Amino acid sequence: MGKIYERIDGRLRTFIEEQHIFFTATAPLDREGTVNLSPKGISGSLAVIDERTVAYLDFAGSNAETIAHLRENGRITLMWCAFQGPPSIVRVHGSGEAVFRDDPRFAGLLGHFPGSGHSRHGLRAIIVVTAELIRDTCGFAVPDMAYEGDRTLHARRFEREDDNSLGAYFEKKEHVATSIDGLPGLPLPLPPLTGASRNGAAPPRTDAA
Repeated sequence: MGKIYERIDGRLRTFIEEQHIFFTATAPLDREGTVNLSPKGISGSLAVIDERTVAYLDFAGSNAETIAHLRENGRITLMWCAFQGPPSIVRVHGSGEAVFRDDPRFAGLLGHFPGSGHSRHGLRAIIVVTAELIRDTCGFAVPDMAYEGDRTLHARRFEREDDNSLGAYFEKKEHVATSIDGLPGLPLPLPPLTGASRNGAAPPRTDAA
């Protein structure tokens, strides 16, 4: 039987932080629009900010559906599955916001990801999710699978990009500035990363979200 939680703490927080992959789901308001489901799995790219807030680093890709949907309506669901150990599925239903590189909160939020300095190549935003409903289910049908390690392809692909070339990369992609359904996506031109955000050192930590 599933359970509803008031906050993300204790065993629940430990479970979330131990998973190597999670999934995000968003959709536009238009019922004919495209529902989006994305896997996320770079180590150190997710942080539990407080008992009701989760954030993750949003990296370069061929589209920006999550960003576009959040800019339009803010609805998002995050899901974690136990592929090893006791079976469990945890979902956080909530409201989300994309915090972009020129937002005054960006550097402070980045301080919640101290272990991600080596993998910030292609970083374009931080997605902050405020939980409105937290629940788990049994996960009995989720298969047992062994974790072998993170793929290095994404970091290797984008480590050679600077802010200008990364911005040019986004400009060339059809569904980065706008979504598949024509909603505003990643704002361009891409603002540069500055100071500690650029060199991978963790800036002073703040709970602002």
